[in-house]
Amino acid sequence: MRIGLIGKANNKEVFEIADELSKWLAKRKVEVYVEEEIGKKIDHPNSVPRSVLPEVSDVVLVFGGDGTFLDVARLVCRRNIPILGVNLGGLGFLTEITIDELYPVVESIIKGEFVTEKREMLSAVIRRRSKSIGDYFVLNDVVICKGAMARVIDLEIYINGSRVTSYRADGLILSTPTGSTAYSLSAGGPIVYPTLPLTIITPISPHMLTNRPLVVSNESTIKVKVLTETSDIYLTLDGQLGVNLEKGDEIEVRKSDNSVRLIRSPFRDYFTILKTKLMWGK
Repeated sequence: MRIGLIGKANNKEVFEIADELSKWLAKRKVEVYVEEEIGKKIDHPNSVPRSVLPEVSDVVLVFGGDGTFLDVARLVCRRNIPILGVNLGGLGFLTEITIDELYPVVESIIKGEFVTEKREMLSAVIRRRSKSIGDYFVLNDVVICKGAMARVIDLEIYINGSRVTSYRADGLILSTPTGSTAYSLSAGGPIVYPTLPLTIITPISPHMLTNRPLVVSNESTIKVKVLTETSDIYLTLDGQLGVNLEKGDEIEVRKSDNSVRLIRSPFRDYFTILKTKLMWGK
């Protein structure tokens, strides 16, 4: 088995964990590859660029928070590699393994005694004057939003070619079930069990109170057209990548051909994490 290690390269704790874990794995005859920036810090012989890590790994371990996990998920999803998120703080929705649980879980992975959960992703294509200017995929969400100085924006939405409505709002969130507990939730969207085949459409501060969140099949093709003339509208992808939009731009969102194989925690289920993160019953 080949295990890849990656995490926040500016975090001293990541260096210490990667160094200790790689030595522990080597004693068990496991081949270890470490993302280049971390590998240089710990002088690891198998240091590789982050873009190469998925090619040389059978399993990837990610150290950090949910943001780090999202970044790495987009990196490895094309190769269908199981990915384990290890949170360096408290629990995360995606990084659900704690440091104290790390070694027992990795022992199970070495033995092949682990369960993965398929998380669907979304594909987003930006078209400007009928030409594609960007093609992306996300695990959490695609967000169209106004900048700090922009007024309310107008967005027209179509589902499977049928015009649904126009939104006057601060923006619009198109989310996977995995992303339902992220930005969509704070904008009033529903919590959706992460393996359901759905896409959530959540307006951000809509002008009309009748514009409510909408849940559709993830087999649907959703098209959003920008109707507002301003230079201050942005498309953000998983909250990490940003593209400036213009009037007339169309964003087409559908289920991606890529997906993420998330290694499930043997210590807790999704609802336990949900209750802990949202402090239900406190």
